[in-house]
Amino acid sequence: MPKSWSREEVELVVEDYFQMLKLELQGRAYNKTAHRNRLMGLLNSRSHGSIERKHQNISAILIELGYPYISGYKPLSNYQTLLAQVVTDRISGNTDLIGTVAEAVDQPADPLPVSDWQSYLDDPPIFDMKGSLSVSAKKPPAYGRFREVNYLEREARNSSLGLAGEKFVLNFERDRLNHLGKSSLAKKIEHVSESKGDCLGFDILSFDPDGKERLIEVKTTAYGKETPFFISHNEVEVSKEKQDVYYLYRVFKFRSAPRLFMLEGAVNQKVHLKPTLYQAVL
Repeated sequence: MPKSWSREEVELVVEDYFQMLKLELQGRAYNKTAHRNRLMGLLNSRSHGSIERKHQNISAILIELGYPYISGYKPLSNYQTLLAQVVTDRISGNTDLIGTVAEAVDQPADPLPVSDWQSYLDDPPIFDMKGSLSVSAKKPPAYGRFREVNYLEREARNSSLGLAGEKFVLNFERDRLNHLGKSSLAKKIEHVSESKGDCLGFDILSFDPDGKERLIEVKTTAYGKETPFFISHNEVEVSKEKQDVYYLYRVFKFRSAPRLFMLEGAVNQKVHLKPTLYQAVL
């Protein structure tokens, strides 16, 4: 049976992850395999798989702390308490990383063209109503000592990125309908959040090939597929009322290699909704 990870080993793997994360946030190339090989020489006979799982654990903790994660390391829960404590401690004292994250989530974005709509489609993360998308709902044990900005929420408020994502989906929908031989419907697509305001509970009015309306809410992130998104009470309610025609398009990896998956119908039946804000009525 493998020995438990020591604090020294955990600190080494966390430091290595943060080095890669900073490079990724800055759009700089790096080699994950080379990083794992270097770590293997420093750790206590850990395998590639063991190190990779630890990196995935760090991704899960970062999401729970409101930070972006390395998209190549899919979040994996059931991590050591020690790992959560080290990650939290390292972030709280790492002004360089925090500055890099803040700059990355606030960065403006430009609309992107769409050349082949099917090439951007991806399957949604596996979801179980009794479980979660892929990330535990619990907070790291050390979270109570850690007070920071939720940078994933901050990215969600990046209006430039949000608008660029909506225009990407507009291009996606036009290309989809044109390729299906429905150019007349493609011309009728409307960017309703721009033409009528953002109070309707969806961003784009599009169509199925038979002419049935498709109400699309767009959520965009520069990070991985499993990154949580933020949705308003109104958007959730509209998705329930219009569930036969409602779609949520989750655009991810927007800046590097944009992809999207679709959630059709009432949003509360597709994801776990966690309250992040309460209204206090006096």
